[in-house]
Amino acid sequence: MVTDYLVIGSGIAGLTFSVKIAEKFPNRQVTIITKSNEEESNTKYAQGGVAVVLDFENDSFKKHIQDTLIAGDGLCDKAVVEMVIKEGPKRFKELVEWGAYFDVDKSGNLDLGKEGGHSEYRVVHHKDVTGAEIERALLERAHQLKNITLLPHHFAIDIITNHHIKGDKPKAEACYGAYVFDQKNNTIFTIKAKSTLLASGGIGRVYGHTTNPIIATGDGIAMAYRAKALIRDMEFVQFHPTALYEVGGESSFLISEAVRGFGAYLRNKNGERFMLKYDERAELASRDIVSQSIDNELKKYGETHVFLDCTHLDIEAFKVHFPNIYDKCITNHINIEKDWIPVVPASHYLCGGIVVDQDGKTSVPNLFACGECTRTGLHGANRLASNSLLEALVYAHNIFKYHSNNELQPVNVIIPDWNDEGTSIAKEHVLIQHNLRQLQALMRDYVGIVRSNDRLNKAIKHLNLIYTEVEDLYKASKITTSLCELRNMVNVAHLIINQSLQRKENKGGYFNLDNVKN
Repeated sequence: MVTDYLVIGSGIAGLTFSVKIAEKFPNRQVTIITKSNEEESNTKYAQGGVAVVLDFENDSFKKHIQDTLIAGDGLCDKAVVEMVIKEGPKRFKELVEWGAYFDVDKSGNLDLGKEGGHSEYRVVHHKDVTGAEIERALLERAHQLKNITLLPHHFAIDIITNHHIKGDKPKAEACYGAYVFDQKNNTIFTIKAKSTLLASGGIGRVYGHTTNPIIATGDGIAMAYRAKALIRDMEFVQFHPTALYEVGGESSFLISEAVRGFGAYLRNKNGERFMLKYDERAELASRDIVSQSIDNELKKYGETHVFLDCTHLDIEAFKVHFPNIYDKCITNHINIEKDWIPVVPASHYLCGGIVVDQDGKTSVPNLFACGECTRTGLHGANRLASNSLLEALVYAHNIFKYHSNNELQPVNVIIPDWNDEGTSIAKEHVLIQHNLRQLQALMRDYVGIVRSNDRLNKAIKHLNLIYTEVEDLYKASKITTSLCELRNMVNVAHLIINQSLQRKENKGGYFNLDNVKN
C-alpha cells in the first residue's frame, strides 16, 4: 500500500494533523492506522480539559508560562513553553469550529476550571469527559474528508528504515513507512509513505496500575527507539495522585484533579488531612508532590490507599461538574455524600519520549511525532495539568505547517515483504501473560514513584531475563498483537530504568533516595 502521509494513532495528535493536511491537500492521501477501535485512544480518557488562556482580564500568557515553568522544575525549554501557550487560543478556536462543545456558565461564557499548579481559572472542559468530546468532533470531521482512510484494528509492528531495504541503500538514514499487522485477517503488509507521523500515545500499561487504557503500551516510542531515533527524559513518568482504588484492578478509573480543584480533601486512614504537612498549597500542589506525599503516607502506615473526601461539597453541583465520576462511584457502592473515595497514585503520563523539534521532526528524516509519545521540552520534569491536549493541538499544527511549506520527496526504495519464515503460531500464550505480569510488577515495585539506585540496578537484572525470553519468543513465533506489545513494553521499561540511573538530581516527577543522600 502507498500513501502520502501515514499517521500511526487516532487520538487528538494524529487526527488534528490528518484533518488539517487533508483539508489543505485534497488530492493527497492520508492513511491513519490504529490498533483498536478508531475512537480508542488516551485522548478519549482525558477528563480534565485543555489549559488555555482565554480570560485576559484575570489571566495572561505570562501567568500560564510561569505556572508551566514552575511545574517543570527548571527543565522546560522556555522557548517551547512560550510558543505553545501563545498559540493556544488559536488552536482551541479551531477545535470549536470543528464542532467540539465546551461547558459554559449561566452567562454563556466558557466555564473555566482550575487544577493543581494553575494560578488562575483557565481549563476549558466538557463536564468530566473532555477528551471523549474532542475525539468525537475530530473523528466526525475526519470522516467527512474523502482523502482520509482510517484503518482500525491495524497494528504497526515496526517503522521501515534503511536497514530493512534490499539492494542499493540510500546514503542517509530515513523512514519509509511501516510494517502493519491487520489483526482481523492475520496478515502483514507494507505501507510505504513519504511522511510518517507517530501519534501513538503513552506507556501507562508498563506499570499495570494506570489511568491509561490497555492500548497504552508505548508502541511508538519502542518503534522509534529501534529505528535509532533519539529518546530522552523517560525517567519522568507522572503518576496521577488519585486513581480510584479497586482491589486487583489493572486500568484504574481516574478521579480528576479538578475534583481537588473543586474543594475535595485528601485524608489518610486516620482521617487526617495530611497534605497540609507537605505543601502550603495542600491538595492543589503539583502532581509530583501530591503523589510523593501519598506514597509516603502509604509506606508509613503500610496501607494500600488513601481517601478523597467530598462529603463537605455541594453534591448537586458535583453531579453537574463530574457526572461520570459520580456514576462510577455509585456503581462501586460509594455514596460521596457520606463515603470517602479510596484512591491511589497510578501511572498517568510520560513527560519524556521521542525527541522532536518545534516542527515535530524526530532525529530520523521523514519521521515525525506528536502527542504523549514525544519529548518537546514543554513539560520538563513534570507536566502541568491539562497542558497535554494543548501540546498535541499546537504540535499537530506545527507539523502541518512544516508539510505545507516543504515538498514531499518520492520514496524510491524497494521494501521487502515481511518475512516470517521458520516461525510458528505461539501455543504458549501463557508465557506472554506471565512475562507481562512480571514486567508490570517489576516496574511498580522497583521503578515507581520513589526510586533508589539499588532497586533500579536490581530491576535491570530482572528485566534482562524477561527481555531474553520475550526476544526468543518473538523470533520463533508468528506475529500477535499481545507479543508485539510486550516486546515494546520491555523496550520502554529498559529506557525508563537506564535513564533513571543517569539522572543524578531529583527534579519534578523524578525522586531517587540516593540523590537526596548525595
